[in-house]
Amino acid sequence: MAKPSVALFDYGSGNLRSAFRALERAGGDVTLTSDLDAARRADGLVVPGVGAYAACMEGVLKSGVDAVIRERVAAEAPVLGICVGEQVLFEEGIEHGVRTRGVGVLEGRVDLVKADRIPHMGWNTVLADEGMRLFAGIGPEERFYFVHSYAAKAVPPGAKAAIAVHGEPFVAAVERGALAATQFHPEKSGDAGYALLSNWIKGL
Repeated sequence: MAKPSVALFDYGSGNLRSAFRALERAGGDVTLTSDLDAARRADGLVVPGVGAYAACMEGVLKSGVDAVIRERVAAEAPVLGICVGEQVLFEEGIEHGVRTRGVGVLEGRVDLVKADRIPHMGWNTVLADEGMRLFAGIGPEERFYFVHSYAAKAVPPGAKAAIAVHGEPFVAAVERGALAATQFHPEKSGDAGYALLSNWIKGL
C-alpha cells in the first residue's frame, strides 16, 4: 500500500527537521515544500510554526498558504497545525498589545497564558474530549511537550478539544472535521507524540 502523502509547508517558520522525521516515522510520505499546488494536492497538509504570532502570520500571508488552508478546510481535506501553526488558524492573536489577524478557520483568539511561570515549557498532561481521533488509544496519563507563552482559551464552536492547565486551562489540541491542531509539539513528545501523528496519518 502506498503511504499517504504529507506536505510539510515551509513558509519560513517552523521546527521543520524534527517534524519531517516524526511524520515520516509515523507513516507519511513527507515532502517539505513551499509550493502551493503541492500543498493543495497532498493527502494531508501540515502547518508548523515557532516564534511570534505576527511573524508567523507574515510568512503565511507572503507564501499564500492561508488561501490553501481555507480551501482545504472548506473541502474537508486534512490540515494539521502545530504550535504557532495551530495558533494562526484562529481568527486573531494578541501579543504585547498588538492584535494580528489570523487565517480564521477556527473561531476565537490567542492570548497570553496567565501563569506564574511563562513561558510554559516542558511536559504536561491533557484531557481530551471523548472521540477525538488524534488521541485514539492515548491515555490521560500521557504527557506532551509544550513551549509557548500564548494559547487559545475557548474551544471553537462544534469542535472537540484537549485541555491542558498551566496557571489556567487552555486549548492544547483541537479537532473539527478534517482540521486538527496541537499547541504542543508532537514531534518532540516521544511515544505519545508518535501515536498522535500515527493516528492523524492513518486518517488521511
